[in-house]
Amino acid sequence: MKKRFFSILIVIILALFLPGCRQPEKNFRAHVRPGVDEVLLEELAAGCAFFWETANDDRESAGYGLIPDRYDANADRPGSVASVASVGFGLSALPISVECEWVGREEAEERAYYTLLTLKNMTRVNGFWYHFVDMKTGERVWECEVSIIDSAILINGALIAGEYFGGRVKKLAAELYRGINWKWYYDSAANQFYMGYTPEDGFSGHWSGYAEHLMLFVLALGSPDHPVPSASYRMMKMTAKLVEATPYYGGFYATHTGSLFTYQFSHAWIDFARYRDADGFDWFENSVNAVKAAVYFATVNDEYETLNENSWGLSACDGPEGYVGPYGSPPSAGAAHVVDGTVPAYGALGSVVFWPERATAAA
Repeated sequence: MKKRFFSILIVIILALFLPGCRQPEKNFRAHVRPGVDEVLLEELAAGCAFFWETANDDRESAGYGLIPDRYDANADRPGSVASVASVGFGLSALPISVECEWVGREEAEERAYYTLLTLKNMTRVNGFWYHFVDMKTGERVWECEVSIIDSAILINGALIAGEYFGGRVKKLAAELYRGINWKWYYDSAANQFYMGYTPEDGFSGHWSGYAEHLMLFVLALGSPDHPVPSASYRMMKMTAKLVEATPYYGGFYATHTGSLFTYQFSHAWIDFARYRDADGFDWFENSVNAVKAAVYFATVNDEYETLNENSWGLSACDGPEGYVGPYGSPPSAGAAHVVDGTVPAYGALGSVVFWPERATAAA
């Protein structure tokens, strides 16, 4: 997964903000539950604004509803290439914007519906979308991959919008979901999903161990038309690294780089705090312990002044030399994590559902 900007964190924290959001008289800030820090609300509003304002809103365009992959900080403008994952996050942000009265319901419903029409008309491969597409045409760019994880984020957003708005949005979201052939992207011999696919080179790699792809098992095992076997989930746990408990955090399944987004993203749409798997394992608590480990690493690290108890949460972001995907902290399942003192804001803020006190203190 590539180039996620801070604005997507608003979906991670929707569980805190969505209930009871209302716009006060003048300042466009919403009333939220007591204890939610004001800076988090500001990020929520800014995040929703990013997804709303940077989307292609030309109804005559084949790319209507597409949202840039990133904001170009150097040029101080949105990028010209869309990511289907950005669209998924943007669709997820629509209910928040409506509930907080930042956008009217009718206007948001229209944005959702016609965005889904765009997605329906775009080039797909067995129901999956290309990762990066042109903002205006919806066509593939950079010879990018047909992405299972970014398609999953996209369909999560579509389903959220469908459940919220109902009617034609729900019908079209369900159609797109049912059109995804998860079996095609699944290696039955390895009991694992492939990592990527391009028409030029075919499939490559596998999703091995635990990562942000936890959402895939909910979507693919639950598919009404193209389900994959439950052996896929068991294989994920079998190949995942279990970190031992310490006095500072409990044991948890670690991701390869330790990037906090890998522990956050699936929870944006699936309330794992309410569920356990067949073995009684708690994925929400897994992320809680990963966050505690990230805080501990920053607290005891004396190499970088930017790391301390209120500045933590290493995760994929732009660094001094550009984008770095493996920013993350140990313990991790591999040695690929990168630490150079860069601390993205969304790492801590996106952890607010897992450790509210520490996340709000870091804000």
